Amino acid sequence: MTSEPVLETLRAFMAERDWQQFHSPENLAKSINIEAGELLECYQWDSDADRDEVAGELADVLTYALLLADRLDLDPEQIIRAKLERTGRKYPVEKAKGRSTKYDRL
Repeated sequence: MTSEPVLETLRAFMAERDWQQFHSPENLAKSINIEAGELLECYQWDSDADRDEVAGELADVLTYALLLADRLDLDPEQIIRAKLERTGRKYPVEKAKGRSTKYDRL
C-alpha cells in the first residue's frame, strides 16, 4: 500500500473510469447492501470461509462505504468516533462488559 490515502486512490480510480456519475447516495447504499450479502454468502455453509474471498468481499463493502461517506461529505473517522461516543453512553462498561444484551435491558 502506498502512503497516498485510500480515499484519494479511490477517487482517482473512479475518475479514470468516469464512474462517479453512477454513484448517487442511493446507488452506493444499495451497493453496500449487495456486497454485504456477498460477504455473508462466504459463510453460508461453513463458518470457516475462504480468507481471500472474505477479504475481497469486505474490500467491496468498505469501498462503497467510503465512497458514500465521500459523496455525502462525511469524514469516516469523525462519524465513527461520534457513533462510538453515543454507543458508549448507551452501553457503559460497568453494565455491558461481556454481555450482548440490548441497552434498554441492561
